[in-house]
Amino acid sequence: MANYDNIKDANSKRTPSERQEIARIAGKASGKARRRKAKMRETMERLLTMQAEIPGLSDVLRTDGGESTYEELISMAMIEQAMQGNVKAYNAIKDTVGQTNKSEVDLEEQQAKIQYMQAQAEKVQKQEMADQSVEMKDPHDVIIPEFWELLDDTEHEHQIVTSGRAGTKSSYSGILGISTIVSDEPAAVVVLRKRHNKLRKTVYKEMIRAIGRLGLDKNDFDIGVSPMEIRHKRTGNVIYFSGSDSIDDTKGIIDESKPIRLVILDELTEFFDVGEGEEELTNIEATFVRGNDTGFRMVYLYNPPKNPNAPVNVWCKKMELRPDAIHKHVDYRDVPVNWIGKKLIESAELLKETDFKLYRWVWLGECIGVDDLIYYMFNKNHRKEPEATHYKLIGIGVDYGQQNATTFQAGGLNINKGRLEGLDEYYHSGRDTGKQKSPSDYARDFIEFTDMLHEKYSCSIFYAYIDPSAAGLAEEIKRLAVQGLHYNIAIKPAENDVALGIQRVQKCFTYNAVTVSENQENLIRELGTYEYDPKSIEAGKEKPMKVDDHCVDGWRYLIMGLWTKIKYFLPAGESEDE
Repeated sequence: MANYDNIKDANSKRTPSERQEIARIAGKASGKARRRKAKMRETMERLLTMQAEIPGLSDVLRTDGGESTYEELISMAMIEQAMQGNVKAYNAIKDTVGQTNKSEVDLEEQQAKIQYMQAQAEKVQKQEMADQSVEMKDPHDVIIPEFWELLDDTEHEHQIVTSGRAGTKSSYSGILGISTIVSDEPAAVVVLRKRHNKLRKTVYKEMIRAIGRLGLDKNDFDIGVSPMEIRHKRTGNVIYFSGSDSIDDTKGIIDESKPIRLVILDELTEFFDVGEGEEELTNIEATFVRGNDTGFRMVYLYNPPKNPNAPVNVWCKKMELRPDAIHKHVDYRDVPVNWIGKKLIESAELLKETDFKLYRWVWLGECIGVDDLIYYMFNKNHRKEPEATHYKLIGIGVDYGQQNATTFQAGGLNINKGRLEGLDEYYHSGRDTGKQKSPSDYARDFIEFTDMLHEKYSCSIFYAYIDPSAAGLAEEIKRLAVQGLHYNIAIKPAENDVALGIQRVQKCFTYNAVTVSENQENLIRELGTYEYDPKSIEAGKEKPMKVDDHCVDGWRYLIMGLWTKIKYFLPAGESEDE
């Protein structure tokens, strides 16, 4: 009996659900085989374009403008075989370069057949994709229960989600975005950050993770980087990623047949800190709401700033009064431990013990207010003499002033103790002493300072992080640094992001990742007096008082410069910036 005759009776006796299950299994196996072949093709294409070195042939290819790839070398070998009378090699070359013995009529007929076969293949492929599609997990199963209400909410156009650290709001946005584009309803999603260069490592990566969390296969999506977008192959629905400064570019590539159903604004605070705030959000809404009578929503994600008067916090309070807006706040305690890990919980509990007020802001996301004293966590326990007798690397933060004070703040990395140890300082105020110094004078003083540190701590590498406005001093130090010293000095411009720098210094004091020597008496004095301007706190954008701040600025330059090393002294989860 023929093969089909052996099974047709058995197949006809199966129930529809049994036949459907068999077809599903077969379709899944077919898809797996097809994906394996596709991966093999990708591998082969990559290998063929790799460069190879064959004596004699490679030089000939490069002389003629080639690159000596495997593809070129194989072609050369085929030509040699054809020259020796190999007919198959000759025919293969003819096919490659497009030569044929067929008539134009034959070619037209063949082209028509190819087009028909392609159309049939596309039709079958779409059906296969529908048959093989992996069943998506229920989105409710992969987000915390506190977000279920938002996920199902169709009444509120504006959904504001705030949290402390590890509140999983980004995970929620990823699940929401992917579940939107896999639905059969035509839809597009736009994901925005204020800065375009932050997209790829944050929300873009979160959306890709959401594919796996929902139990879906990445091969069912076209995941592009340029332009940055994720398209579901079966539905054609897509997620676009953009910075708010390039919205016009994004509008130009949007498929008008896929209405915008969802706009996600990540790190909303940035839109207020470096953007136009509420006005900018209104313009974004007006840009994407067009053509949507129903089913449109905007989701805003951010960690609340400490200051209740911060513009984004004021905006949120205003939005809470609107009938079309809802605000949901969560924190890490709402998340299952196995989702975020015990290490993260331990980090939260450690901060809870050491600085409960800071814990409330960092982990609970509460607006705790801003203390006038910036480094209120600095205390006598931080005042310690360095324990190491030798340092491989010493960093020096340099703050320069012509009439104001100039200071060098030195610290050594003690890897064994896991901290930056303050060593010594240089301090000179032209105003206080009545004696002005030139950049060349300060450069000589700097070399004397490093000579002393080199002799005392046997250190041969110094990193100097110099006030960005002190280019003249930097050049003078460079000039002297090459004149027969027994150690190396690397001059680096200081990173002068004041808010970020203060945040990092606060972390270092909170977790005892730094100590200050009694030799740094001017730094100790300033740490006890450095305050925010009360008027700036009331305005919602706190700024330090520009009084007696030279040593703390130099210390901030030092910690910012060595941050890539210091951050490993902090507990798990604390190395990231808020």
